[in-house]
Amino acid sequence: MAEFRRAYGAAPWHLALLAGCFAVTGWIALRLAGEASAGRMLLWFVGAAVAHDLVLFPAYASVDRVLRATLGRRGTPSLLNHVRVPALGAGLLFLVYLPGILGLGDGTYRAATGLAPRVMLGRWLAVSGVLFAASALLYAVRRLAGRPR
Repeated sequence: MAEFRRAYGAAPWHLALLAGCFAVTGWIALRLAGEASAGRMLLWFVGAAVAHDLVLFPAYASVDRVLRATLGRRGTPSLLNHVRVPALGAGLLFLVYLPGILGLGDGTYRAATGLAPRVMLGRWLAVSGVLFAASALLYAVRRLAGRPR
């Protein structure tokens, strides 16, 4: 076992999990190979990877660096993590619901669902506010609970 770990660089379960991931990815690729829109899906996937690596990662790494310099580690639990987690949730929600938040694709939404598109900006702001408020409340409770009496 130690020789395998030294040669491979990780535990055997890591190799089995990686092989399973490649098998699922291959199965999905085979299912999509016959689709007429497979080329567009591949283009979107590559575009998303490039946009993440060239735009999004530097942006959120810079914001995190500024947060770390501003907030630092003021006690336990870290205030930084109580800002990071709701920001991650709000950012992911923004990316997933981007067309609805920006009011794009209303005609497509109506054609696909038969429903009138609703403005999602207010809802996204409300959910983001609740995420930050819940995180602030949890931080306050943890600070008060950790304070010596």
